[in-house]
Amino acid sequence: MIVFSIISCVCVIVAIACFLDLTPERVTNDLIHIITPHDTLREKARAIRGNKKRHGVYTKLMEMKTALAVTGKSKNFVIVCFSSVILFAVGAFVSVLIDNLFLLPALSISLALVPFVYTANTLAIYEKTTKEELETTLSIITTSYIRNDDIVSSVRENIQYIKPPIKDVFKAFETEATLVSSNIKHALYNLKDKIDDEIFREWCDTLIQCQDDRTLKDTLLPIVAKLTDVRIVNSELKTMLSAAKNEYWVMVLLVVGNIPLLYMLNKDWFNTLMYETSGKAVLGICGVVILITALFMMKFTKPIEYKR
Repeated sequence: MIVFSIISCVCVIVAIACFLDLTPERVTNDLIHIITPHDTLREKARAIRGNKKRHGVYTKLMEMKTALAVTGKSKNFVIVCFSSVILFAVGAFVSVLIDNLFLLPALSISLALVPFVYTANTLAIYEKTTKEELETTLSIITTSYIRNDDIVSSVRENIQYIKPPIKDVFKAFETEATLVSSNIKHALYNLKDKIDDEIFREWCDTLIQCQDDRTLKDTLLPIVAKLTDVRIVNSELKTMLSAAKNEYWVMVLLVVGNIPLLYMLNKDWFNTLMYETSGKAVLGICGVVILITALFMMKFTKPIEYKR
Protein backbone atom coordinates (compact mmCIF):
# COMPACT_ATOMS: atom_id res chain seq x y z
CA MET A 1 0.00 0.00 0.00
CA ILE A 2 2.82 2.39 0.82
CA VAL A 3 4.41 1.85 -2.60
CA PHE A 4 1.13 2.52 -4.40
CA SER A 5 0.60 5.67 -2.30
CA ILE A 6 4.05 6.97 -3.21
CA ILE A 7 3.49 6.21 -6.91
CA SER A 8 0.16 8.05 -6.76
CA CYS A 9 1.82 11.09 -5.15
CA VAL A 10 4.53 11.11 -7.82
CA CYS A 11 1.90 10.98 -10.59
CA VAL A 12 -0.01 13.87 -8.99
CA ILE A 13 3.20 15.94 -8.74
CA VAL A 14 4.05 15.26 -12.38
CA ALA A 15 0.54 16.25 -13.43
CA ILE A 16 0.74 19.53 -11.45
CA ALA A 17 4.15 20.31 -12.96
CA CYS A 18 2.82 19.72 -16.48
CA PHE A 19 -0.32 21.77 -15.82
CA LEU A 20 1.63 24.76 -14.41
CA ASP A 21 4.38 24.41 -17.03
CA LEU A 22 7.05 24.06 -14.36
CA THR A 23 10.61 23.46 -15.54
CA PRO A 24 13.72 22.70 -13.45
CA GLU A 25 15.15 26.15 -14.31
CA ARG A 26 11.96 27.93 -13.24
CA VAL A 27 11.65 25.97 -9.99
CA THR A 28 15.32 26.55 -9.12
CA ASN A 29 15.14 30.29 -9.75
CA ASP A 30 11.92 30.58 -7.72
CA LEU A 31 13.44 28.71 -4.79
CA ILE A 32 16.53 30.91 -4.83
CA HIS A 33 14.33 33.99 -5.00
CA ILE A 34 12.40 32.78 -1.94
CA ILE A 35 15.54 32.37 0.17
CA THR A 36 17.12 35.58 -1.14
CA PRO A 37 17.73 37.85 1.83
CA HIS A 38 16.01 41.22 1.67
CA ASP A 39 18.69 43.70 2.64
CA THR A 40 17.86 46.41 5.13
CA LEU A 41 19.27 49.92 4.84
CA ARG A 42 21.96 48.99 7.36
CA GLU A 43 22.99 45.93 5.33
CA LYS A 44 23.10 47.98 2.12
CA ALA A 45 25.41 50.46 3.86
CA ARG A 46 27.65 47.59 4.92
CA ALA A 47 27.73 46.34 1.34
CA ILE A 48 28.89 49.75 0.11
CA ARG A 49 31.67 49.77 2.71
CA GLY A 50 32.65 46.25 1.63
CA ASN A 51 31.86 44.47 4.91
CA LYS A 52 28.39 43.14 4.19
CA LYS A 53 27.37 40.27 6.43
CA ARG A 54 26.93 37.11 4.43
CA HIS A 55 23.96 34.78 4.62
CA GLY A 56 24.69 31.06 4.88
CA VAL A 57 22.58 28.99 2.49
CA TYR A 58 21.93 31.76 -0.02
CA THR A 59 25.61 32.74 -0.15
CA LYS A 60 26.76 29.16 -0.72
CA LEU A 61 24.23 28.66 -3.51
CA MET A 62 25.21 31.91 -5.20
CA GLU A 63 28.91 31.12 -4.91
CA MET A 64 28.36 27.71 -6.47
CA LYS A 65 26.16 29.14 -9.23
CA THR A 66 28.73 31.86 -9.99
CA ALA A 67 31.60 29.38 -9.98
CA LEU A 68 29.79 27.08 -12.40
CA ALA A 69 29.02 30.06 -14.65
CA VAL A 70 32.70 31.05 -14.66
CA THR A 71 33.71 27.53 -15.66
CA GLY A 72 31.16 27.53 -18.47
CA LYS A 73 28.83 25.04 -16.79
CA SER A 74 26.02 27.31 -15.62
CA LYS A 75 23.36 24.80 -16.74
CA ASN A 76 24.80 22.23 -14.35
CA PHE A 77 23.52 24.25 -11.40
CA VAL A 78 19.94 23.36 -12.31
CA ILE A 79 20.94 19.71 -12.68
CA VAL A 80 22.60 19.76 -9.26
CA CYS A 81 19.52 21.28 -7.60
CA PHE A 82 17.16 18.90 -9.39
CA SER A 83 19.31 15.89 -8.47
CA SER A 84 19.36 17.05 -4.86
CA VAL A 85 15.55 17.17 -4.74
CA ILE A 86 15.31 13.70 -6.30
CA LEU A 87 17.80 12.24 -3.82
CA PHE A 88 15.97 13.91 -0.95
CA ALA A 89 12.80 12.13 -2.07
CA VAL A 90 14.74 8.86 -2.40
CA GLY A 91 15.98 9.21 1.18
CA ALA A 92 12.44 9.81 2.42
CA PHE A 93 11.18 6.83 0.39
CA VAL A 94 13.85 4.51 1.82
CA SER A 95 13.09 5.66 5.37
CA VAL A 96 9.39 4.96 4.88
CA LEU A 97 10.17 1.66 3.18
CA ILE A 98 12.18 0.37 6.15
CA ASP A 99 9.57 1.86 8.51
CA ASN A 100 11.99 4.17 10.37
CA LEU A 101 10.81 7.77 10.38
CA PHE A 102 13.53 8.68 12.89
CA LEU A 103 16.08 8.09 10.13
CA LEU A 104 14.23 10.21 7.58
CA PRO A 105 15.84 13.65 8.34
CA ALA A 106 19.43 12.38 8.37
CA LEU A 107 19.06 10.08 5.35
CA SER A 108 17.13 12.58 3.22
CA ILE A 109 19.44 15.52 3.95
CA SER A 110 22.57 13.39 3.50
CA LEU A 111 21.49 12.19 0.06
CA ALA A 112 20.33 15.69 -0.91
CA LEU A 113 23.78 17.08 -0.10
CA VAL A 114 25.62 14.55 -2.27
CA PRO A 115 25.33 16.54 -5.57
CA PHE A 116 26.41 19.76 -3.83
CA VAL A 117 29.39 18.10 -2.13
CA TYR A 118 30.48 16.51 -5.41
CA THR A 119 30.17 19.83 -7.26
CA ALA A 120 31.99 21.69 -4.48
CA ASN A 121 34.89 19.22 -4.63
CA THR A 122 35.06 19.54 -8.42
CA LEU A 123 35.10 23.34 -8.14
CA ALA A 124 37.77 23.14 -5.43
CA ILE A 125 40.05 21.20 -7.78
CA TYR A 126 39.37 23.76 -10.53
CA GLU A 127 40.07 26.64 -8.12
CA LYS A 128 43.35 25.05 -7.01
CA THR A 129 44.49 24.71 -10.62
CA THR A 130 43.44 28.31 -11.33
CA LYS A 131 45.40 29.67 -8.36
CA GLU A 132 48.49 27.77 -9.42
CA GLU A 133 48.19 29.31 -12.88
CA LEU A 134 47.55 32.73 -11.30
CA GLU A 135 50.76 32.41 -9.30
CA THR A 136 52.77 31.68 -12.44
CA THR A 137 51.05 34.44 -14.42
CA LEU A 138 51.59 37.16 -11.82
CA SER A 139 55.20 36.13 -11.41
CA ILE A 140 56.13 36.46 -15.09
CA ILE A 141 54.10 39.64 -15.61
CA THR A 142 55.60 41.27 -12.50
CA THR A 143 59.13 40.40 -13.61
CA SER A 144 58.48 42.00 -17.00
CA TYR A 145 56.86 45.07 -15.45
CA ILE A 146 59.80 45.69 -13.13
CA ARG A 147 62.05 45.60 -16.18
CA ASN A 148 60.10 47.85 -18.59
CA ASP A 149 57.72 49.93 -16.37
CA ASP A 150 54.80 49.28 -18.76
CA ILE A 151 52.08 46.92 -17.53
CA VAL A 152 50.31 46.72 -20.91
CA SER A 153 53.43 45.66 -22.80
CA SER A 154 54.29 43.26 -19.96
CA VAL A 155 50.94 41.54 -20.38
CA ARG A 156 51.23 41.57 -24.18
CA GLU A 157 54.66 39.93 -24.30
CA ASN A 158 53.64 37.16 -21.88
CA ILE A 159 50.05 36.51 -22.97
CA GLN A 160 51.13 33.48 -25.04
CA TYR A 161 52.51 31.78 -21.94
CA ILE A 162 49.34 32.22 -19.89
CA LYS A 163 46.79 29.40 -19.79
CA PRO A 164 42.99 29.65 -19.59
CA PRO A 165 40.98 30.86 -17.75
CA ILE A 166 43.55 33.44 -16.55
CA LYS A 167 44.54 34.14 -20.14
CA ASP A 168 41.05 35.41 -21.03
CA VAL A 169 41.12 37.85 -18.12
CA PHE A 170 44.44 39.42 -19.07
CA LYS A 171 43.56 39.35 -22.78
CA ALA A 172 40.48 41.44 -21.97
CA PHE A 173 42.67 43.83 -19.96
CA GLU A 174 45.09 44.22 -22.86
CA THR A 175 42.23 44.86 -25.29
CA GLU A 176 40.63 47.46 -23.01
CA ALA A 177 43.91 49.28 -22.32
CA THR A 178 44.94 49.26 -25.99
CA LEU A 179 41.76 49.65 -28.05
CA VAL A 180 39.03 50.93 -25.73
CA SER A 181 40.66 53.48 -23.44
CA SER A 182 44.13 54.68 -22.58
CA ASN A 183 43.19 55.02 -18.92
CA ILE A 184 45.37 52.30 -17.39
CA LYS A 185 43.99 52.85 -13.89
CA HIS A 186 40.44 52.26 -15.03
CA ALA A 187 41.49 49.08 -16.86
CA LEU A 188 43.28 47.87 -13.72
CA TYR A 189 40.17 48.53 -11.63
CA ASN A 190 38.17 46.38 -14.05
CA LEU A 191 40.87 43.71 -13.98
CA LYS A 192 40.76 43.67 -10.18
CA ASP A 193 37.07 42.65 -10.13
CA LYS A 194 37.45 39.73 -12.52
CA ILE A 195 39.28 37.33 -10.18
CA ASP A 196 38.03 36.61 -6.69
CA ASP A 197 41.35 36.44 -4.84
CA GLU A 198 42.60 38.75 -2.10
CA ILE A 199 46.25 38.54 -3.14
CA PHE A 200 45.37 39.32 -6.75
CA ARG A 201 43.33 42.34 -5.64
CA GLU A 202 46.24 43.55 -3.52
CA TRP A 203 48.51 43.12 -6.54
CA CYS A 204 46.12 45.20 -8.68
CA ASP A 205 45.89 47.91 -5.98
CA THR A 206 49.66 48.15 -5.87
CA LEU A 207 49.80 48.34 -9.68
CA ILE A 208 47.32 51.21 -9.60
CA GLN A 209 49.53 53.05 -7.09
CA CYS A 210 52.56 52.32 -9.28
CA GLN A 211 51.02 54.40 -12.06
CA ASP A 212 51.69 57.46 -9.87
CA ASP A 213 54.77 56.25 -8.00
CA ARG A 214 57.12 53.93 -9.92
CA THR A 215 59.21 53.20 -6.82
CA LEU A 216 56.39 51.02 -5.46
CA LYS A 217 56.94 48.38 -8.13
CA ASP A 218 59.50 46.66 -5.89
CA THR A 219 56.63 45.69 -3.56
CA LEU A 220 54.95 43.60 -6.26
CA LEU A 221 57.20 40.55 -5.97
CA PRO A 222 56.60 40.13 -2.20
CA ILE A 223 52.86 40.23 -2.92
CA VAL A 224 53.19 37.50 -5.55
CA ALA A 225 55.28 35.49 -3.06
CA LYS A 226 52.20 35.32 -0.80
CA LEU A 227 50.56 33.01 -3.35
CA THR A 228 53.50 30.66 -3.04
CA ASP A 229 53.35 30.81 0.76
CA VAL A 230 49.63 29.98 0.78
CA ARG A 231 50.18 27.07 -1.62
CA ILE A 232 53.00 25.65 0.53
CA VAL A 233 50.98 25.98 3.74
CA ASN A 234 47.96 24.28 2.13
CA SER A 235 50.16 21.42 0.91
CA GLU A 236 51.50 20.86 4.42
CA LEU A 237 48.04 21.13 5.97
CA LYS A 238 46.62 18.68 3.44
CA THR A 239 49.08 16.03 4.60
CA MET A 240 48.28 16.70 8.26
CA LEU A 241 44.52 16.82 7.83
CA SER A 242 44.32 13.73 5.61
CA ALA A 243 45.15 11.56 8.61
CA ALA A 244 42.39 13.19 10.68
CA LYS A 245 39.86 12.81 7.83
CA ASN A 246 40.75 9.15 7.31
CA GLU A 247 40.39 8.51 11.05
CA TYR A 248 36.96 10.14 11.03
CA TRP A 249 35.70 8.02 8.10
CA VAL A 250 37.03 4.88 9.77
CA MET A 251 34.98 5.74 12.87
CA VAL A 252 31.88 6.28 10.72
CA LEU A 253 32.49 2.97 9.00
CA LEU A 254 32.76 1.24 12.38
CA VAL A 255 29.47 2.78 13.55
CA VAL A 256 27.60 1.78 10.38
CA GLY A 257 29.36 -1.60 10.22
CA ASN A 258 28.06 -2.53 13.65
CA ILE A 259 24.57 -3.00 12.17
CA PRO A 260 25.37 -6.05 9.98
CA LEU A 261 27.79 -7.20 12.67
CA LEU A 262 24.93 -7.38 15.18
CA TYR A 263 22.98 -9.53 12.72
CA MET A 264 25.78 -12.12 12.77
CA LEU A 265 26.48 -11.93 16.51
CA ASN A 266 23.05 -11.53 18.10
CA LYS A 267 19.85 -11.46 16.05
CA ASP A 268 17.78 -10.39 19.05
CA TRP A 269 19.83 -7.19 19.38
CA PHE A 270 19.62 -6.69 15.62
CA ASN A 271 15.82 -7.07 15.68
CA THR A 272 15.60 -4.61 18.58
CA LEU A 273 17.74 -2.10 16.70
CA MET A 274 15.85 -2.41 13.42
CA TYR A 275 12.24 -3.06 14.48
CA GLU A 276 11.73 -1.65 17.96
CA THR A 277 10.92 2.05 18.48
CA SER A 278 13.89 2.56 20.80
CA GLY A 279 16.27 0.94 18.30
CA LYS A 280 14.90 3.05 15.45
CA ALA A 281 15.39 6.18 17.55
CA VAL A 282 19.03 5.18 18.20
CA LEU A 283 19.60 4.77 14.43
CA GLY A 284 18.03 8.18 13.81
CA ILE A 285 20.25 9.83 16.43
CA CYS A 286 23.36 8.14 15.02
CA GLY A 287 22.41 9.35 11.52
CA VAL A 288 21.98 12.95 12.71
CA VAL A 289 25.29 12.86 14.61
CA ILE A 290 27.14 11.48 11.57
CA LEU A 291 25.59 14.13 9.32
CA ILE A 292 26.44 17.04 11.64
CA THR A 293 30.00 15.85 12.35
CA ALA A 294 30.61 15.25 8.62
CA LEU A 295 29.58 18.84 7.84
CA PHE A 296 31.87 20.17 10.56
CA MET A 297 34.70 17.94 9.35
CA MET A 298 34.42 19.29 5.80
CA LYS A 299 34.22 22.86 7.12
CA PHE A 300 37.33 22.62 9.28
CA THR A 301 39.46 20.76 6.72
CA LYS A 302 39.01 23.24 3.87
CA PRO A 303 42.13 24.85 2.39
CA ILE A 304 43.07 28.15 3.99
CA GLU A 305 42.68 31.43 2.14
CA TYR A 306 44.63 34.65 2.47
CA LYS A 307 42.68 37.48 4.08
CA ARG A 308 43.76 41.09 4.29
